[in-house]
Amino acid sequence: MTPPGEHGDGRLVLTGACVVVTGAGSGIGAAMARRFAADGARVVVNDLDADAAKAVADEIGGLAHPADIARLDEVSALVEAATTAFGEVDLFCANAGVAVGGTEQTATPGGWELAWQVNVMSHVHAAHVLLPGWLSRGRGRLITTVSAAGILTMLGSAPYSVTKHAALAFSEWLRATYSHRGIVVQSLCPQGVRTPLFDSTGGLGEAVLGETALQPEQVADAVALALEGERFLILPHPEVADFAVRRATDPDRWLAGMNRVQQSVEGAGLL
Repeated sequence: MTPPGEHGDGRLVLTGACVVVTGAGSGIGAAMARRFAADGARVVVNDLDADAAKAVADEIGGLAHPADIARLDEVSALVEAATTAFGEVDLFCANAGVAVGGTEQTATPGGWELAWQVNVMSHVHAAHVLLPGWLSRGRGRLITTVSAAGILTMLGSAPYSVTKHAALAFSEWLRATYSHRGIVVQSLCPQGVRTPLFDSTGGLGEAVLGETALQPEQVADAVALALEGERFLILPHPEVADFAVRRATDPDRWLAGMNRVQQSVEGAGLL
C-alpha cells in the first residue's frame, strides 16, 4: 500500500494520512472533512463550536478537537492532539474564518482585531507550530482558505477584504520561502459558497455573489483535485483567474467597474 503523505509526483496520498481541518463544524470545512475521510484520511475536526465539531467527527469516524485557532497555545494543543491520535500531520487546512463587515467608519476596533486574529494570525500560528516538524521531515502541506476576496475584494466588508489579502500574502510568502524544502502551500480562493458565513452577508452577498454561488461539497471536490498536484491557487470559480488578470493589467478600469457595482448595491439599499 502506498504510504500517506507527499510523493515526488506532487500528489498527497490521503489513505491513512493525518489531516486537520479547522472551522470544520459546518460549511466548507465540514465538506472537506467528509471528503477527506471518504478518501481514507484520518481527520481531526476542529471548530470553536464543540457540539458542531463532535457531530461532524462522529459522522466520519474522526476526532473532534474544539479550540480557538486565534490562540497560539490552542493551535499547539490541536496539533499535539492530532499527532497523538493519528501520527504526524500530513495536511493542515487552515479553513476557519470570520466575515466582519463594515467600512472605515462602521467597523469597530474589536471587529478589525477579530478579523485579523482569525483570518490572518491563525494561519501564522499553524505555520509556527507545524513548520519545524515538516522541515525536519522534508514534507508537509498547508491549505489556507482565503477566498476570492483576498485576490480581488469584497464590497461592504473592509476588515474581511483587508485581512483576506493579508492571508494570501502570508501564504505566498510561505510558498516562496519553503517550497524547495518539501513544503506545499496552497490557497483556496472561492467566490460565493452557500455556507453560514455566506448567509451572514445577507442581501449584499446574494446580490454580488449569489448567481454563481457553489455548494460546499463542490468546493471540497476542487480541493481534493488540487491535492493531486501543487498548484498554488485553488479556484473553484475559474473565472477568478480572469478577474485577477484584469485587475493586475488595468487596475483603474478594474476599480471603476467595482465602483459601478458599489453604486448599484447602494442604489438597491443593500449598503
